[in-house]
Amino acid sequence: MKLEHSHDSAAIAARLAAGQRPSYVRDFVYGGIDGAITTFAIVAGVVGAALSGKVILILGIANLLADGFSMAASNYSGAKTTVDDLERIREIEKKHIRHDPDGEREEVRQILARKGLEGQTLEDVVATITANDESWIDLMVTEEYGFSLNQPAPFTAAVATFVAFMICGAAPILPFAFEMPAAFTVSMAMTGVVFFLIGAARSKWARAPWWRSGLETFAVGSVAAATAFAVGYFLRDLM
Repeated sequence: MKLEHSHDSAAIAARLAAGQRPSYVRDFVYGGIDGAITTFAIVAGVVGAALSGKVILILGIANLLADGFSMAASNYSGAKTTVDDLERIREIEKKHIRHDPDGEREEVRQILARKGLEGQTLEDVVATITANDESWIDLMVTEEYGFSLNQPAPFTAAVATFVAFMICGAAPILPFAFEMPAAFTVSMAMTGVVFFLIGAARSKWARAPWWRSGLETFAVGSVAAATAFAVGYFLRDLM
């Protein structure tokens, strides 16, 4: 059986030396799906309302820029809040270690005891961890508060979301920009392909097979698009 990585000593040392790197897959998938759904929803709604192709371009481009930036800004703020909260917790733990080290050691002792350590082994591990403040704080942050130490950079997360939104969100309006025949049909096909590809790519980081993940994302996007078209269609006489 082929394993995902080697377990010889040199390979393990190199992998650990490289450190953990944050993943921005979630940010890209989040931006890509929302970009494709919201832009196609506009296209479907405008077509359902029997409005012109120029309206589609104006509203579609406005959505790409405004909603894309809004999503990126929201993602930045959310990621920054988590990073700031993590730093706040680290400062709290530094203060507690400085003013009540025995109490903090007891917390470490109980955390490790819940993992099955006991007796002299437990005491030795507690002594080793609490001999270094950074290792001590890292343990408390992850085990007491449930934080991951491997947080994504807020700006990079925002950029990943914005880029994915722009790329995937452009697909539904390209047929109208180039004035292609049967532009709406082509737009539906291109958007469906985008939905499926995003889902299929997402399967690399999930246990579901690529085709199932692709179809799942395709189904979610199709429901949103059909809803927008139906709303535009039934409200067309009000325009």
